[in-house]
Amino acid sequence: MTFENYRNQIAAGVSLLCAQLIFSFSALAADPMMITVSKGFGLTLYASNLGDAKQLAVGDNGTLFVGSYRDGKITALVDGDNDGRVDKRYVIAKGLDYPEAIAFSNGSLYVAEEERILRFNQIESRLKRPGRPKEVYNRLPGESKKSRRAMQFGPDGRLYIAIGAPCNVCESEAPYASIIAIDVETGASEQIVSGVRKVLAFDWSVNDNQLWFADNGRDWMGDNLPPDEINKVEVKGSHYGFPYIHATNVIEPAYDKPKNLKVVAPNYELPAHVGAKGMHFYRGSQFPERYHNQMFVAENGSWNRSSKVGYQVVMLEIEAGKVIKRSTVVSFLDGEFPVARPYSLVTAPDGAMYISDDLKGNVYRLFYKESAKNQSQDND
Repeated sequence: MTFENYRNQIAAGVSLLCAQLIFSFSALAADPMMITVSKGFGLTLYASNLGDAKQLAVGDNGTLFVGSYRDGKITALVDGDNDGRVDKRYVIAKGLDYPEAIAFSNGSLYVAEEERILRFNQIESRLKRPGRPKEVYNRLPGESKKSRRAMQFGPDGRLYIAIGAPCNVCESEAPYASIIAIDVETGASEQIVSGVRKVLAFDWSVNDNQLWFADNGRDWMGDNLPPDEINKVEVKGSHYGFPYIHATNVIEPAYDKPKNLKVVAPNYELPAHVGAKGMHFYRGSQFPERYHNQMFVAENGSWNRSSKVGYQVVMLEIEAGKVIKRSTVVSFLDGEFPVARPYSLVTAPDGAMYISDDLKGNVYRLFYKESAKNQSQDND
């Protein structure tokens, strides 16, 4: 098959029927680039030209919202006829200060800027004219160029936001290096965990509503240290080691752990520098049953390493509250060349999965081919 034929297949959203789906993606490069997708799955380009696409959120009516970091804008994507392709797009806001962290609840979109959280009320009915947002919280720490954020609503109705440490490794004051929960009506906040370095991925398990999060390990300790972490919150207020202990037992040479500090060890260790930036428990039914309620993680990829790792979406299989297996679902790494850097994951209304890419500014749609085929036949 020629490269031109490959390109035509992608444009039409057609998947290759083989043990693994391997296709060329030429929209932003002259040479073919290879993306590998696990057997049975297909991958299409849902939207492009989104800047440095970061966190995703889905509205009640299926609108996909995309946050950014450097671009300072929020984009809304609408698939009005539910055919898996974007029909309309709207810029909800621009000129914001690093609005990578977004969340949706009760008809409204919440956006974290450098020191505050904004709410766009009833946004899906106002996509053309969003209006002025309301400030609902203004006590976030500054310096977001160093302190990265992630945000979403928890099962208890509060808005959870992870606030990274403002450094590679350091002792910092709260709320840095923690996850906090905010009551958006009263402004009351509570620290949920501390001792974390850079949490950009968290979600609640479907079966028991326990909070899980991924923590990115420090840089400059070599190619294989320290491992990135997958953690589970069993006791509110727990400390997860940073900056004194990384992963299970990697001792930080620059700081001594306080003698009475109790540290929670990771539930699972990822390879060092894979850069877990998105975590999502799959809540749809389109994928086969073995994927239901399981954890998907977007490994954004390595920079502080002699050879590249990550640049993929993996499933972490959980059994009896422990991660027991990690398997690749989509790989965006072609040798040492990253085709994309997956950042955020969310279940689409039809049971597919959206994947943001902060390297090329794309959003991909991961779907299961047999389910899509059956749905097409039902509509005939």
